[in-house]
Amino acid sequence: MEKKVLVLGGTGALGSYLVPELVNMGMRVHVVSLDDITSDNPMLTYEKNNAMDDAVVNHLLKGKYDAVVDYMGYGTEHFRKRYKMFLDQTSQYVFLSSYRVYADSEGLVTENTPRLLDVLDTLDPDFAAGDDYSLSKARQEDMLTSSGYKNFTIVRPAITFSSHKFQLITMEANSFINRAIDKKTVVLPEGAMDIRGTLNWSYDVGKPMSRLVLNDKAIGETYTLATGENHTWREFAEIYKELIGMEYVTCDDETFLQIFDNGAPWARWRLIYDREFNRAIDNSKLLKDTGLTQSVFTPVKEALRQELTKVLKEDETWCRSNIGPISYEGINGRMDRYLAEGKL
Repeated sequence: MEKKVLVLGGTGALGSYLVPELVNMGMRVHVVSLDDITSDNPMLTYEKNNAMDDAVVNHLLKGKYDAVVDYMGYGTEHFRKRYKMFLDQTSQYVFLSSYRVYADSEGLVTENTPRLLDVLDTLDPDFAAGDDYSLSKARQEDMLTSSGYKNFTIVRPAITFSSHKFQLITMEANSFINRAIDKKTVVLPEGAMDIRGTLNWSYDVGKPMSRLVLNDKAIGETYTLATGENHTWREFAEIYKELIGMEYVTCDDETFLQIFDNGAPWARWRLIYDREFNRAIDNSKLLKDTGLTQSVFTPVKEALRQELTKVLKEDETWCRSNIGPISYEGINGRMDRYLAEGKL
């Protein structure tokens, strides 16, 4: 019998690669997002609607879907109001968490590695008292695991890059790619440089994600959606240097935080409680339960080469509009001042 899958927010960097995989597996897929997209495939329909609206989702669930894949980003209290609605009305609810939930680990990170939420008493009290993304996602996971239901699957993706969306430590493409294009040096935090991180290529994550949908082995389980390849941030910086000529220097963490966003708390937490934590992933559980092998993941350097080649082939105006405008009064200006004066 034909299976029906509802994908909320399915036109983003992750969902857009999942959807065709589900269709190719013979599932009828309905995607809801704010994008205006049409399909001529009878197995795939798109609906432009606000999936953050509870009334909209309530109406959608009357369609009796076999699985719901949820890419929406909720605040903790909003999720508290709606998670039982999903668990009550579908056979499998696939919840997108994040690998940022993990605490630091000396060895490979597995699904059983303690989360930041599990070690709150060891963290900065201001951070522990808040609802940072890493804590919010973990609290939402706990709502599912303590719900009394078993028909959920929790997926924790690693940092994911895609066409015109690139990351280097806490910076996005509009900060460092544009500086490389302008032949300007990028400033990076020394405290993160020898920490191991993981980057996924969005093109690669659709297949393993699709193999968790309506997979009996995945019911009630948690998976880290990540390649098994990892590098230090210094090695990632060297890859960018080789591929696009990005020159870089390092500074102490406090100086970098002032450069990055004038020392904003969220920037501090992302650096200290994510990018300076070991993120070398053991993805054996994911591969075992999906029947895939590590070969499903393209080597990161080659994946970055393919995406960056697309970017650099285009003219500068197009490039800037697609990876985001660089702010000469913000990060970029503060980097220039630091490089010229050695201080801010």
